[in-house]
Amino acid sequence: MPQTEAAKEDPIVIGTSSHVTSLDPAGVYDNGSWAVFSNIYQGLLTFEPGSPVPKPDAAESCAFTSSALTAYRCRVRGGLTFSNGHPLTAKAVKRSFDRILRISDPLGPAPLFANLDSVEARGPLVTFHLAAADATWPSKIATGAGSIVDPAEFPANRLRSEKSASGSGPYVLSSYKERKTLTLEPNAAYEGAVTTKGVAVEVRYFETPQDVEEAWNARTVDIAYAGLPAATLAGIGPGDTDVRLSAGNSAEAHYLVLNMKSPRRPMGKTAVRRAVADLIDRGQLAGEVFRHTVTPLYSLVPQGVAGHSTAFFDHYPEADPAHAAGRLRSAGITTPVRIRLGHQNGTAAVEARALRSQLEKSGLFRVELMEERDFTTYQKRSLRGDFDIHLFQWVPDFPDADTFVQPLVGTGNVLDNGYTSAEVDHIVRDTQRFTDRGKAVKQFRAIQDIIAKDVPLIPVWHRQRQVVTRSAVLGGHRLAEDAVWRLWELRRL
Repeated sequence: MPQTEAAKEDPIVIGTSSHVTSLDPAGVYDNGSWAVFSNIYQGLLTFEPGSPVPKPDAAESCAFTSSALTAYRCRVRGGLTFSNGHPLTAKAVKRSFDRILRISDPLGPAPLFANLDSVEARGPLVTFHLAAADATWPSKIATGAGSIVDPAEFPANRLRSEKSASGSGPYVLSSYKERKTLTLEPNAAYEGAVTTKGVAVEVRYFETPQDVEEAWNARTVDIAYAGLPAATLAGIGPGDTDVRLSAGNSAEAHYLVLNMKSPRRPMGKTAVRRAVADLIDRGQLAGEVFRHTVTPLYSLVPQGVAGHSTAFFDHYPEADPAHAAGRLRSAGITTPVRIRLGHQNGTAAVEARALRSQLEKSGLFRVELMEERDFTTYQKRSLRGDFDIHLFQWVPDFPDADTFVQPLVGTGNVLDNGYTSAEVDHIVRDTQRFTDRGKAVKQFRAIQDIIAKDVPLIPVWHRQRQVVTRSAVLGGHRLAEDAVWRLWELRRL
């Protein structure tokens, strides 16, 4: 019997412990949320796989208006609409950027736009006026922070509280249950850089990597993204014919952030921060906690990114309790120094216990572990200063060393841990005047040397993003490549 309507294919299901924390681009600066933003919202620009140069998406064209690199202009495509039918115009673009700066939410991406003076909209043209030269500006507006939202749905001076959103990206958000599931359907009205029409996708959110693993073993998910435990990843081999393991080029970095807000707290003292750096054994963490699925990191900028250095290895070449004791003794600091170490649950809790053992082994520190399950609450507690040290993950916004520097150690940084350096700020501005990014390598290495001496944070390890898919699912490798979650590339055999 002939069918009048084709049967609807089941969505491809992704399991992850990387949650959406908000659907409002003005209120979040995290990988789980931005992964979804790259599908339901459009930016003026976007990144193609493997390319460091963004290309037009909601824009027809974009360019700096002069060699001074202080004004950047885009022409918005004509006829674009949000999924609710409202027009996407240059005024909507201006409003989207203005509200990020106006709201300036402590968990939002405003620090990424610290150099933005004003946005001008005239007809289809949008012009960004910058306080100083910034060759990385096109890359910054191609991130999730550059998501264009509907002025009719998103208030100008506060975050949107509704658990829904209308965008103009390749997908439409069809359903969302906070911390549980999110379903996306292809957007038939989309016009932009993506030329491939995707299939329906369902994202299921889990609390820990162990929960993702349980769902994977039960075969209730087709893809495991940012979720499986290190031991499981390490055990995947060529003989696993039903599994595809993809590793991207994106260098996900992990740091210890040190709270310098108050000189009365232990991390307010330089000698204490340097002593902590003296005691970290990265090789032990990489081998025993992460089963060699991560690589020790000795610099602010990870290996493989132009501008990488070995600054922390140069200053703290090995775990050295005797040297740490000498630092503290010379500074007149009584031991053991009592510190509070913040972390989340799952694998992070295992890492935190290993770090506690390293710091307490010498008798120089006494560590209280403080676990927080909810990511948003964890962020708020770290910003509030509840922890002396906390574990912190950073996924690059775009392929340039600047994304590991200005947002993390520049004045007004997202860590808000009390660190500021006029010298670092000056060198950051110097790096941003080079359109040939190779010419900024010397400056980036100078910044990393300063950070190794000041120790506002300590690099610990980094890894490539890894995505595991069933063999019957194609395109999973596109989710591992960079900060853009290219769901439209997914297919079933």
